[in-house]
Amino acid sequence: MFIGDIIDNHYSSFHVTDPDGYGGGHELERAIENVQKWTREFPVADVCIGNHDRIIMRKAFDSAIPRAWIKSYNEILGTNWNWVERVVYDNVQYCHGEGGTARTKAKNDMMSTVQGHIHTQAYTEWMVGRKFRIFSLQVGCGIDSSAYAAAYAKHFKKQAIGCGVILGGHTAINCLMKL
Repeated sequence: MFIGDIIDNHYSSFHVTDPDGYGGGHELERAIENVQKWTREFPVADVCIGNHDRIIMRKAFDSAIPRAWIKSYNEILGTNWNWVERVVYDNVQYCHGEGGTARTKAKNDMMSTVQGHIHTQAYTEWMVGRKFRIFSLQVGCGIDSSAYAAAYAKHFKKQAIGCGVILGGHTAINCLMKL
């Protein structure tokens, strides 16, 4: 399971981009090379579509380009992955999380939730009621501040780099790397 933002697409960001940064072709070539390494280790995977992954589709939509003209993530990246907005295993939902924190999503859906998106937050929090027990797990991100993909944040606080481990749908562990 990948929580999203598999590719960066910095060159086409809706925010200000680095004029000295990679162009679209170069950035895509690098992304394909990196994704191919992951594909060898994870030939089958569920991937939550992140906001960076969907930038090109959003720009195509804004330009009124019909979906039939656009290739799938698998075609472009050479994967055989299942690209989804949200997936549920063992009554735990996984999503990239563009609309707030894992805490908010878990409370709104009354369902244990794992999400990424917010690069500087990582936590596990439990909410317990008379007839329920759910958790929210915010996993941070998988890149550090020295990576090209993190250049936009060089003047912000450092990213929380780590991953989440869920066991049986009822045990949530947040594994953080050292800063």
